[in-house]
Amino acid sequence: MEPIIAIVLVLIGYALGSAKLVNQGNEALVERLGRYHRRLRPGLNFIVPLLDQIVMEDTTREQFLDIKPQNIITKDNIYLEVDAVVFWRIKNIEKSFYEIDDLQGSLTQLATTTLREVIAQNTLEETNVSRAEMDRALLDELNRTTADWGVDILRVDIQSITPPESVRKSMEEQRAAEINSRAAILEAEGQRQAAIKKAEGTKTSMQIISEVLRSSPESKEILRYLVAQDYINASYKLGESQNAKVVFVDPGKGGEMMDLISESISEEGNGKSNENGST
Repeated sequence: MEPIIAIVLVLIGYALGSAKLVNQGNEALVERLGRYHRRLRPGLNFIVPLLDQIVMEDTTREQFLDIKPQNIITKDNIYLEVDAVVFWRIKNIEKSFYEIDDLQGSLTQLATTTLREVIAQNTLEETNVSRAEMDRALLDELNRTTADWGVDILRVDIQSITPPESVRKSMEEQRAAEINSRAAILEAEGQRQAAIKKAEGTKTSMQIISEVLRSSPESKEILRYLVAQDYINASYKLGESQNAKVVFVDPGKGGEMMDLISESISEEGNGKSNENGST
């Protein structure tokens, strides 16, 4: 009876020693007698005790790598402080273990060096306006190297680009000058449009008055009335001013001026009639 119990206990111990549970999202590597044997998938797996050994278990889920702020010199010799974050995952667990010694440290050094190289190829202005392009350049450069490590770089995001205080102040002044310049241009354009509208309105008013005066037999009297009204309004305005000067207009000469205006309107009407007739 005792030998049977001993055999059962040995079998139970063997089963417990050979059973290995791998959590979902993880994978493990097994070596047999010091050489790579196989990969364990998530779930319950069995190995040969004493012969097999689990040398690595790691996650295949997405991970991130935070790149600390780096002091970088741009193409136009401006010092910048740049930091970034790299999202990655293990694509081939065998390569990630056998092809590189310190995966996390190597990724950090590679990402930092590549970030410096990409930023140094751009000017300060290019760095500010082409951040998406630099993210893609970093992604391509990193994947070219990490493919041999069994690692897939998913995304690279440059989080912040901080220039020196003097450069930031100059940039703010430049942006303020650009805003003021655009505002001045818009204001000038608005004044030009207003002047055009006013001139068009005056032209339309004069055309209407001319048509009315030509069609009315009392055109001269109407014209005299309008001139007199303008004269009275101008007199009131001069009287309200502290530096006003009284100007007297000779009524006789005023009549001659009205006759000259009437003749001009008549000539204009005759000219249009001739044009219509010739047409």
